[in-house]
Amino acid sequence: MLAHLTIVPGVGLALGDMLFYAICFIILMWLIKLVAWKPVNKMMQDRADKIANDIDSAEQSRTDAAKLAAQRQEALANSHKEASSIVSDAKQQGQQTRTSLLADAQSDVQTLKSNAQKDIEQERQDALSNAKNDVADLSIEIASKIIHKELNANDQKALIDSYIEGLGKHNES
Repeated sequence: MLAHLTIVPGVGLALGDMLFYAICFIILMWLIKLVAWKPVNKMMQDRADKIANDIDSAEQSRTDAAKLAAQRQEALANSHKEASSIVSDAKQQGQQTRTSLLADAQSDVQTLKSNAQKDIEQERQDALSNAKNDVADLSIEIASKIIHKELNANDQKALIDSYIEGLGKHNES
């Protein structure tokens, strides 16, 4: 009757059965440790490493994206500066071209004005010369008719010069 030792009266659990179950449990745990625990532990470690790598990779990607966004923003700012510079240069060049064209036009106007004044003066001189010759011819003809004789060259010249001086004084007043 000692074969049946009971720990708890009325339950009917024998100490030997309990010892047998404990040894089986320990052996089962040891087998699970050998067969399943290492692969499960390795799988869990691999999973933890993969998650850590993914987090690091995501952080690296986020950092790279932030750098790329900053570079694009800087490139955009530089392109705005370049565009402003190009527009400014174009305006400045247009202003210089305008100034140059105006200066050339003013120079051309001055040249045309000067040439016109020279032409007018030449025409005036030609008209005066023609008038002088016409007056000289008329005065000789009038003098010939008045005097009824032919004047010599020196007399003609003296008569013309005095007549022209009289005309010059008459035009001035």
